[in-house]
Amino acid sequence: MSSLTATPWEAAGRPARAAVNDFTLSIATVNGTGSASANALFVRAVFRMGVPVSGKNLLPSNIQGMPTWYEVRISGTGHTARTAERHVVAAMNAQTLAQDVAAVAPGGYVLYDSTAPLPSMPLRDDVTFLGVPLGHLVAETFEDPRQRVLLRNVGYVGALAALLEVDPETVAALLEERFDGRPALRQANERAFELGYDHAEALFDCPLPFHVAPLHATTGKVLLDGNTAVALGCLYAGATVAAWYPITPATSVMDHFTELCTRYRRAAEPEPDAAAAAAPTTAAAPTTVAAPTGGTDEPSAPRGNYLILQAEDELAAIGMAVGAGWNGARAFTATSGPGLSLMGEMLGLAYYAEIPVVVVDVQRSGPSTGMPTRTQQADLVEAAYASHGDTKHLLLFPADPHECFDFAVTAFDCAERCQTPVLLLTDFDIGMNDWLVPELAWDDAYRPDRGRVLSAADLAGMEQYLRYSDRDADGVAARTLPGADSKGAYFTRGSGHDRLGAYTEDPDRYREVVDHLAAKHTAAAGRLPPPIVEHRAGARAGVIAFGSTDAAAREAVERMAARGMPMDYLRVRSFPFQPAVREFLDGHDRCVVVEQNRDGQLRALLSTETGAAIDRLGSVRCYGGLPPTVEEIVDGITAELGS
Repeated sequence: MSSLTATPWEAAGRPARAAVNDFTLSIATVNGTGSASANALFVRAVFRMGVPVSGKNLLPSNIQGMPTWYEVRISGTGHTARTAERHVVAAMNAQTLAQDVAAVAPGGYVLYDSTAPLPSMPLRDDVTFLGVPLGHLVAETFEDPRQRVLLRNVGYVGALAALLEVDPETVAALLEERFDGRPALRQANERAFELGYDHAEALFDCPLPFHVAPLHATTGKVLLDGNTAVALGCLYAGATVAAWYPITPATSVMDHFTELCTRYRRAAEPEPDAAAAAAPTTAAAPTTVAAPTGGTDEPSAPRGNYLILQAEDELAAIGMAVGAGWNGARAFTATSGPGLSLMGEMLGLAYYAEIPVVVVDVQRSGPSTGMPTRTQQADLVEAAYASHGDTKHLLLFPADPHECFDFAVTAFDCAERCQTPVLLLTDFDIGMNDWLVPELAWDDAYRPDRGRVLSAADLAGMEQYLRYSDRDADGVAARTLPGADSKGAYFTRGSGHDRLGAYTEDPDRYREVVDHLAAKHTAAAGRLPPPIVEHRAGARAGVIAFGSTDAAAREAVERMAARGMPMDYLRVRSFPFQPAVREFLDGHDRCVVVEQNRDGQLRALLSTETGAAIDRLGSVRCYGGLPPTVEEIVDGITAELGS
């Protein structure tokens, strides 16, 4: 075994301030080495101790071999945004060692693998270096080369647990849950954890000044990523048809939805007579039946009452979803920026023909292929006006996975109530990272809002059905579903049509239809989530943000208030904007819009759609591909408004 003698570098550091449940940890590794599972193990252990925690993946888009980082924010007060400071760094990648050491805050700590000598070790006299020979320890203990690579990660989790006082029994319980029924794997992971834990505990004065202490601040909370939450929301909303083409970072939406449908969307197939008796006379949720699950052809075998199609491309995927929506299914597709670009023409058709469909856009850095595993909010204008001509869509902007679940349900209800496409805009940060959010609420009494749908009985009492006539106060006409009754059949075109559904190129009749669509879009605002507004005494300026920027923006506003610069805060949650947004703009001498794109798209959209003077809207733009830090936003607001 290796000697337990401390390296000379450990003496170089200076004592750090004590910070219990208030520090940031950065873990630097190489992607493709299995570190993601180990990092998740660490975060879940902290969460199980009742301490608010969040983790963010900063990873490259290639499969393996490139540097990757995982940033962990531990905050007893519940803050989850990135910060600029790194108090503890686990430098497990020799290639990025100099960069990682430079990022450590004065008084911080660097944990590194001391198995091999590190050439040109960058010394700092204000940082403490902690060497643990993780590679040597796992090589002595495990024989399989691949297992050594994977278990070295669990070894650094063990070392961090000792240094940061993470409960080892909690880690053991998590390993037992994860490897239930696989005792050999569980024992190997437990042994790797013990190697790192015991070695660090014997070498160093544990815990460090930065460490974790049990709290009870996670009761009623869960760790959840946005893509899983969207899939759960689609299931809960009654979605039965999904069409998609793989694209990072949206693919796991469909992966999770498929898993959920396989497990929950199952029903015994009725006998023919029973099926006829159960045929809906109103717009009940459709039953699009997939292949039998369970590998049996018996008539009573459980079958999946859902249809999930991997299309040949994004154009086909959106076409399938729109067709299913016209046919009465709750249908959706999930994509990212490049896919959304391809879907524009079909979205225009759905808008013009008034067909409900939901599109989930998990945004990533662009333009072109961009950076598939980096986050951004740069699809806003494209989504709002997707397609050529005068087109406007309903947009929803969840700020975290909890809202991803809620807004997915809202998206389907609004799509059918308003008979139009609804786009749910998340991003890589929300979609692919675990967030600390309140537990999801599942209400068995929930029933989908199918909107105005005529049944066979409704049609029987009508002399004639005209698709786009008889509009309600929101501008929505009643629709029919294929097969309900021949009286409900209609033919219309994606080119010019009038309010009766007939083809026309008459200017007045054409203007009447597109003006009606604009009025319907405006009226739909009342059905969308309203903005969140926070007022502070003495505030003259306001800060505006949306989506995943919310956590960092709100904390930045808190810090500014603590410095004697109170500001009001508004988070936009939907488009078209509701009157409260314009009231907020009019109620402040100046507002600063914080967003993650180069061109200030939310700022421009606010000015265009509300008429607010653009010169009264300051702009803080964070568009490097990483989630913004609180300090970045504070500095940006200060630069816009002055000290």
